[in-house]
Amino acid sequence: MTRRLWLAASLFALGIATAARTQELPPDMPAHEMPARKATAPAGPLHISFADKHSEWTPTTLASLPHVTVTVFNEHAKANQTYSGVPLSALLISLGVPEKPHGKDFRLYLVAAGSDGYQVVYSLGEVLPSVHEGTVLVADSVDGKALTEAGPLQLVLTGEKRPARWVRNLVSIDVRTIE
Repeated sequence: MTRRLWLAASLFALGIATAARTQELPPDMPAHEMPARKATAPAGPLHISFADKHSEWTPTTLASLPHVTVTVFNEHAKANQTYSGVPLSALLISLGVPEKPHGKDFRLYLVAAGSDGYQVVYSLGEVLPSVHEGTVLVADSVDGKALTEAGPLQLVLTGEKRPARWVRNLVSIDVRTIE
């Protein structure tokens, strides 16, 4: 049994070292220091769904809506950045998501996804200004310029210590209910 464990551990380590070399990274680099992912698929329009309702947004259709501007510290860039975009709450409320949730409404949560497959979860309370002080934007510009590296749309949340739940190349937001 010990020999099998040693063999499995050796193959695992070899796989990590090989993957790190193919990315030109040191084999002992901790996961939290790995560079940010690059999108593997082009971003398309943003699809938002809630129950049986759906909407589709592009940078052009979002441009016609009222925008909010926030300045946040981006831990990855080690700099303050100013994002402009549409509050996510406005897009959700247009689909019937409760503006001021009560009781069972708090069973709702969101799954936001980027074109690269990265997904994050937000509770309904985190994205509504009637419940939470933070602002969640579907951003279409940073520092006065259209987003490029982050895709045409990016989900940005103020008040977080690091941008781990900011979704680049944002392509979908699905509002679901905890069963």
